[in-house]
Amino acid sequence: MQLTNINIPLLCIDRWSLSADQVWTVLGGNGSGKGTLARLLCGELDAMAGITDAPKRVHWLSLEKQQALYERELYNDDTDFTDQLDPGTCVQDLLLEVAAPWSSRHDNVVEQLQLAPLLARGYRLLSSGEGRKVMLARAVLEVPDLLLLDEPYEGLDVVATQMLEQALAALVAAGQWVIMLVNQKQDIPPWTTHLAWLDHGRLVLQGPYSELQQHPDFHAALRYTEVESLHLPVRQSAFQLPDWPADEPLVRLRGGRVAYGDLVQFDGVDWDLWPGCHTQISGPNGSGKSTLLNLITGDHPQCYANDLTVFGYRRGRGETIWDIKKHIGYVSGNLHRDYRVAGNALTAVVSGLTDSIGVYQATGEHERELATQWLAIVGLEHRANASFRSLSTGEQRLVLIARALIKQPPLLILDEPTQGLDDLNRFLVLAAVERILKTGPTTLLFVSHRTDEQPALLQQRLSFVPQVEGPSLYHLVQESLI
Repeated sequence: MQLTNINIPLLCIDRWSLSADQVWTVLGGNGSGKGTLARLLCGELDAMAGITDAPKRVHWLSLEKQQALYERELYNDDTDFTDQLDPGTCVQDLLLEVAAPWSSRHDNVVEQLQLAPLLARGYRLLSSGEGRKVMLARAVLEVPDLLLLDEPYEGLDVVATQMLEQALAALVAAGQWVIMLVNQKQDIPPWTTHLAWLDHGRLVLQGPYSELQQHPDFHAALRYTEVESLHLPVRQSAFQLPDWPADEPLVRLRGGRVAYGDLVQFDGVDWDLWPGCHTQISGPNGSGKSTLLNLITGDHPQCYANDLTVFGYRRGRGETIWDIKKHIGYVSGNLHRDYRVAGNALTAVVSGLTDSIGVYQATGEHERELATQWLAIVGLEHRANASFRSLSTGEQRLVLIARALIKQPPLLILDEPTQGLDDLNRFLVLAAVERILKTGPTTLLFVSHRTDEQPALLQQRLSFVPQVEGPSLYHLVQESLI
């Protein structure tokens, strides 16, 4: 395949040759043009005159495609009609849409991706990492001429990442033409033979990976500027917990239990979150990390069936959900999936002050100025008036992080906050978080599968561990980090 004189909005390529026996990884930060390149190769953009010998069937696997499947599942949701939770289309039926169950390819993919335990599960009950594996299985089963993998490791735990990498290596070895699109150098797979570097829509470097690793421009591009001092906006007193006693937990859970019919995700969880005890929650995909967080925020229906107290409110005793959310800043993959309303980046950040998806009341100059300051911190003040849905996935995630941070709240819940971000933006976000923790009474609950994302101020870790015996799938182990 030859790309020549490509000059379209957000992408400019003079000359680039690729062949099926080369395994290319395209490296670039947020807004670098990787998504535009993928749409070009898929034929979604009208620039085919500049492409010769293009593959006929191209499958693009991305966070956007996963979001589209999720929205399809929401459209078909029967919860309101059946008076019970609609789990969504089962995984087996999603695979049947693209391949017969008796085909050897179907069996091989299910085995490679270890999908057998998920085949009877509804898609809406999957974790983000499990959903990613299902999307990859569907892509492989379509037998594309070219498979574009856009941030395939995002949201996967260490074991799942290793397993997926092995499965992809097997696909490449079997002759599948693959092009990887990644934000971070550490996500370049070991079987990469060629590397291309995109920056602001321009193909800056390209060639054999072994040669580029010796190129001085490559190392210069990887040298990030340290944040010497980060000045935060004034902390908003309306969202704080004045004079909260140090001997009173922010969150108390006794005998915590979540079950779906006969499937018990976890049971018997006793846990206190004390002010200032910054906590990491870890565990494999689907173990219950996000479920525990959703119990706290009130976004899980079983929060009222549990002995759960948040900010002194016993859930189900007359408090409103807003009494709780007022003191919480929250970002997660689920929030990102559900944030589908119209509006620009500025209003998305402002909505963090009202804990709503979208803004449905008049906002003053103070709120807009505060949101503008937070957009500047994440480097997107120039995109304030851009439609939220027109932003790249990474830019959307930065906006939602600013939304979570705008209150500098007593409880900050970050569930895989840096998904889709390049190294520099990850560094800036984590630096802003640590600055907030150092400058005021904010307690952090942090979920990340990445081993290089360990905020220095973490004090304890909660780990969801598979249960060897007993009715539940997982139990919770607590350990001190200080």
